Amino acid sequence: MLEIISFELGPIMTNSYLVADSLSEEATIIDPAWDGKIIVEAANQQNWQIKNIWLTHAHFDHLAGTGEVIANVNPAPPISLHPEDFPLWRIQGGAPYFGMQIDPGPEPNVKLKHGQHLNIGEYLFEVRHTPGHTPGHVIFYCAAEKVLFVGDLVFQGSIGRTDLPGGSYKALIDSIHSEVLSLEDETRILTGHGPETTVGKERYSNPYFANF
Repeated sequence: MLEIISFELGPIMTNSYLVADSLSEEATIIDPAWDGKIIVEAANQQNWQIKNIWLTHAHFDHLAGTGEVIANVNPAPPISLHPEDFPLWRIQGGAPYFGMQIDPGPEPNVKLKHGQHLNIGEYLFEVRHTPGHTPGHVIFYCAAEKVLFVGDLVFQGSIGRTDLPGGSYKALIDSIHSEVLSLEDETRILTGHGPETTVGKERYSNPYFANF
């Protein structure tokens, strides 16, 4: 069974996800936003072993807990990020622009690419490159469970911002059209901020998609 525990962490109330195959007890953290020790403790309570950290993108509010995760997990899990977001990671995910300093932890050591397959135990996930919010933004799709982790690509009734460096409104809309709205209506969308939604709800009610 694929199990998902969500956390709302950090100053921008970012959603982090602890995702596990309960049979193998292998787990992955998607976007350790803040307070990484809290996520590790939750995994320990379930007797899950954290095998990977997957980053949807390199904004500071999605990765600031990475160093604390690494410090509390042995062996340290690899960190996955699309290479087009490495420059953003190297400037603390833009935290100084907002008057903050963070320790982003070790540099990511797995380079994600479009169409790549990743595993959480027996569950297969597909990496989909979805630029627009950042150049290297990706989402993670598990077809077997019809669940999609979208970072800051799309939200319930809204979309990710494109006014930060590297953002592009056209690229964001194109990414949503090709990589999200191409999925079945019942697909769950787990967002980087706010409540979860579904592809169908956004297809028919999100005002940004009225002309799709």
